[in-house]
Amino acid sequence: MWALGGSLIGLMLAAAPIGIALAGATILVVLSDPMLGPNALFRAFFQFLNSYTLMAIPFFIYAGFLMERTGLIAKLFNFADALIGWLPGGFAYATLLAAVMFGAISGSSTAMAAAMGIIAYPEMIRRGYPVWMSAGIIACGGGIAILIPPSITLILYGIITEESIVSLFFAGFTPGIMLAISDAIIIVGISLFIKLPAGKFELKKVGSATWDAWPALLMPVCVLGGLYGGVFTPTEAGAAAAGYALLFGLLSGRGKFLKELLPTTQRTINLTAIVYFLLGCVGVFQFLLANKGWPQDIAAWTAAQGFTQMEFLAVLLIVMLFLSMWLTGVAILVLTVPIFFPVALTLGVDPIHLGILAAIAIEMGGVIPPVGLNLFAVSGTTGV
Repeated sequence: MWALGGSLIGLMLAAAPIGIALAGATILVVLSDPMLGPNALFRAFFQFLNSYTLMAIPFFIYAGFLMERTGLIAKLFNFADALIGWLPGGFAYATLLAAVMFGAISGSSTAMAAAMGIIAYPEMIRRGYPVWMSAGIIACGGGIAILIPPSITLILYGIITEESIVSLFFAGFTPGIMLAISDAIIIVGISLFIKLPAGKFELKKVGSATWDAWPALLMPVCVLGGLYGGVFTPTEAGAAAAGYALLFGLLSGRGKFLKELLPTTQRTINLTAIVYFLLGCVGVFQFLLANKGWPQDIAAWTAAQGFTQMEFLAVLLIVMLFLSMWLTGVAILVLTVPIFFPVALTLGVDPIHLGILAAIAIEMGGVIPPVGLNLFAVSGTTGV
């Protein structure tokens, strides 16, 4: 265990990507054990990737990128602005509402933050919103996509733990809405403090924006309705979302969209390859942990110390929050879930509840320096 941990930390301190660090540390341990060998390593890698559910990830990623290219995100944003943008601080509410609706389709926190940075930030500055408020709302709004179904983070957690992804989606919806409401309450306080002006409600504008945005509004209804109604599996829901966005782009964009289709597909393939490599390393990591019996040893030690569920969850969340200051959300899941999940089951922690808590911790990490992927995404698109 110490050899694995030491080599993993050493490689990460040497600035190796988390996938390379995890693979390198695991290979060192496997090759040093005569009972194991390269064949076992490769078998564990590919067996973990041999999952139908895993196909949901590239589909939802592709759907998010296609929505950005086809203008569906902009249509959602214009609808939200027409609906509530006239309130004091209403454009901030509109940004938050658009984030929730986009999260209900793509499930990507960073993609949402980047898209809103391009669409919402210039308009917020033009309307007199402070720079710090504009960038902060966009970055925090992006984190909501981690909980609003379909969430790529929850899909990854479900794959690693073999829990029901649909159950995770159901469990994540209410906390996601509650976090959005909490953000809205904070916006109310800030708006009153800095005295943001109110606009004028225009029913005609709402009607026009609704008519323009109906393809974007129909998309989450079809995808999530089919998923929760038992018509789609998570993978089929992802395929439906990607197919819907692709069809809309072909019908509305024609030649211009076809030129952007290849770069969009390449972005999806590149990101999917990174995620799949990490997940393959998770398979090897889990194989090694199971072979050595380390999670069971940790669980036995935890039980011997008399830890309660609340104490264990508090320690786990502190660890994940600390890691989120340095690592991406996927990396945190890869490193912590295979180790702590068996311990949580031993203590009687509900695995679905654990997944939602982990997602919230990762969401917070998206806006905590020095990594904070949402901060980097917003900075890259706004120049803040």
